[in-house]
Amino acid sequence: MRDLHIGELDLLAMVKPDSFIGALLYLLIFVFIALLIGRLLRAALHAAVTRQGHIDRTTLTFLQQLCTAAIWVVMLILYAHLIPVLRSMGTALLAGASIASVVIGLAAQSTLGNLIAGVSITIYRPFRLGDTLQVTAPTGTETGSVEAISLGYTTLRTGDGRLVVLPNSVAASQVTINLSHSLAGAPLPIVIRVSRDADVACARQLAQRIAREAVGEKAVLGCFLTRIEAASAVLELRVQVPPDAGRDELHSRLVSALARRFAEAGVDAKSPVRSRFS
Repeated sequence: MRDLHIGELDLLAMVKPDSFIGALLYLLIFVFIALLIGRLLRAALHAAVTRQGHIDRTTLTFLQQLCTAAIWVVMLILYAHLIPVLRSMGTALLAGASIASVVIGLAAQSTLGNLIAGVSITIYRPFRLGDTLQVTAPTGTETGSVEAISLGYTTLRTGDGRLVVLPNSVAASQVTINLSHSLAGAPLPIVIRVSRDADVACARQLAQRIAREAVGEKAVLGCFLTRIEAASAVLELRVQVPPDAGRDELHSRLVSALARRFAEAGVDAKSPVRSRFS
């Protein structure tokens, strides 16, 4: 009985927070609890979206990321408070932590600015997931659908499949045109890229002729040269969507017709660069 009692005392001593094995055991417990709470949070938010379709997905996604980060921070604080070694080290490092916080704050101004701007976007909601935005990028004016809003960045997917990643501070401060609330009466733009050596005037006339055949003379607003790049010229065909036509269906029909007719006409026959449409 004495040996059994001594064994129990040894086991209890091993799992105390001030022992290495005990600290490791409590670390695993805290990590497991954080993962469990995070999974329950995701399940609760998913259930909320499923039950109530009117809940804003942007707010829920941002809230999930913010709460997950808060869970890990709280668990780390509780773990550090539980372990005596870390608690005593915290007292010694308090003065250094204040200086380090100032240095880190100065070094991470852009990161903290993105985080605060992300909170601002979530509160004021100038745009949401799925909205079509027109923004200014190093490549010029870009138009894309909002694919993701994270703690630091907003990601747009353009019509030709490219990803435009905007820091939240830039997305919140620059002038951004939200096309999702005005697409009903807005012209339908189709971007055409042809070889720089191609006959741009003939390409413009061909594009307008194809559009007139599809939607009628009055609905075609024109085809304009918008940019000249190193190897290509960029045109923009603009048409007014008829009331009885779907915007996406018309866009698909026009892109298919343009690709077929440009190939038949041999617009880029003398150049290795082929026409692209989006």
